Amino acid sequence: MPAIRVERTEEGYSVFCPGLPGCWSQGDTEEEAMENIRDAIQEYLSAMADYSALQGSRQE
Repeated sequence: MPAIRVERTEEGYSVFCPGLPGCWSQGDTEEEAMENIRDAIQEYLSAMADYSALQGSRQE
């Protein structure tokens, strides 16, 4: 799993992955934020795989 940064905010917790630009989430608790970022990472990587496949099919 990529490195995850956690920050306490007035609203709860903000989490992000420095190695995955734009991949972030939040939660009322640190546990909720960590669960949410796991989902966000999966969606991010899935979108990147779809994009790569689309780019590959355009070059053929």
